[in-house]
Amino acid sequence: MSGREVGVMPIVEFSVVPIGTKSTSVSKYVAEAVRVFKKHGDLRFQVTPMGTVVEGDDLAEILKVILEAHEAVFKAGAQRVITTIKIDDRRDKKETMEYKVKAVKEKM
Repeated sequence: MSGREVGVMPIVEFSVVPIGTKSTSVSKYVAEAVRVFKKHGDLRFQVTPMGTVVEGDDLAEILKVILEAHEAVFKAGAQRVITTIKIDDRRDKKETMEYKVKAVKEKM
């Protein structure tokens, strides 16, 4: 786990935007990107309306799979792809995707 504290994991949000396609619909391309994550059972992910959130033990592995997802959009026929990545790498305590949402909801 690259010297990380056990149980502490990065949470990464990414989105892929295909450009140069024949349609304004992008769901076909997004599905190809997300399909890549299904092959990596050690990473948990959640698709949202504006991106995909991923958590795992190794940030380098997450970034490697995001690059693979980025390439999958090209393979699906996009001529240009913009991929945006946000990383929350908190190392002082364990946080999961669900924990972060629950913490906000408790304060509402």
